[in-house]
Amino acid sequence: MKTDPDSHLRMTQRRREGHEKKQAAATAEKGLLIVNTGNGKGKSTAAFGMAVRVLGHGMKLGVVQFIKGALHTSERDFLGSIAHCDFVTMGDGYTWNTQNRDADIATARKGWNEAKRMIESGEYGMVILDELNTVLKYEYLPLDEVLAVLNARGPLQHVVVTGRHAPDALIDAADLVTEMRLVKHPYREQGVKAQKGVEF
Repeated sequence: MKTDPDSHLRMTQRRREGHEKKQAAATAEKGLLIVNTGNGKGKSTAAFGMAVRVLGHGMKLGVVQFIKGALHTSERDFLGSIAHCDFVTMGDGYTWNTQNRDADIATARKGWNEAKRMIESGEYGMVILDELNTVLKYEYLPLDEVLAVLNARGPLQHVVVTGRHAPDALIDAADLVTEMRLVKHPYREQGVKAQKGVEF
């Protein structure tokens, strides 16, 4: 249905007024706890998009990759080469590859110790905890301990947690939660292998 010019003008004026009203009311500034979860692609990718923004503002970035440590990722190569970014990988690959719960717990603990150091140092404008949700789902780390550290972060520090199956308590504590929903996937539906620049 085609909208006439006058109706379109009234609609856009209302939208602008609503937008300006919201902007005027939004005066608080705080560090955000951000959770990217769901069964769709793009959770880590969205986090690394924010990483680029943080670095573009001259802020220091910390990244801890859980689970994916044994896998090569181009984001590690790229971001890890930037002076204002500390990029740490702590993982032995997917849990179905390791098949050793005790080893997975020990590796998760090493990663969490590094994440905790970054958060508590106060040096980082943003800390990305990639695939931490997966670690929490398998109970490799105590949820209460993780939440205590996240909730005690600096007042202007952002923390981004990615991975499927975000626990309800983490969702409740978060300021921003996005759930990626799978609609189509070339691997599942067409047998297309992971593509360079898309998946890794």
